[in-house]
Amino acid sequence: MPSIFSRIVAGEIPSYKVAEDENYYAFLDIAPMAKGHTLVIPKHEVDYMMDLSDEEYQGLWAFARRVAMAIKPAMQCKRVGIAVLGMEVPHCHIHLVPLNRESDMDFRKEKLSVPADEMTTIAQTIAAQFK
Repeated sequence: MPSIFSRIVAGEIPSYKVAEDENYYAFLDIAPMAKGHTLVIPKHEVDYMMDLSDEEYQGLWAFARRVAMAIKPAMQCKRVGIAVLGMEVPHCHIHLVPLNRESDMDFRKEKLSVPADEMTTIAQTIAAQFK
C-alpha cells in the first residue's frame, strides 16, 4: 500500500506544493513547528533514507538545499533547520524548518494550526523564491 506521501505525489491527496522536479517533491507540513515548515521527499517511495541509491541520496539533498534557500528569504528567517527522523511515515523525508531561534525546531512542542488560505500563500511565496 502506498504511503501517504506517495499518494500526495500521485495527486490523490492534496498538498501545499512548494517545489517539484522529475524526482523530488517539496510541500508544506500540515502540522508545522513553524510557518513554512516544509517536507522534501523523493518521488520514488523508499522507507529508509540510507536505502536510497547514491544518486537519489545526493539528488535529494541537492533539491532540499534549493528548497531551503527559497524558504529563508520567503519566510524572512535567520536559518533553515534540517532534520531527518522518518519514523512516522514509511517514506523517507527531510524536514526544513524556518528558524529564528533554536527552540523553533522542537518536535515535542505543540504544532501550529495554520488556516488553509495562509498555507496557500506561504507555499506560493516559497515557490516564487525557488530556483
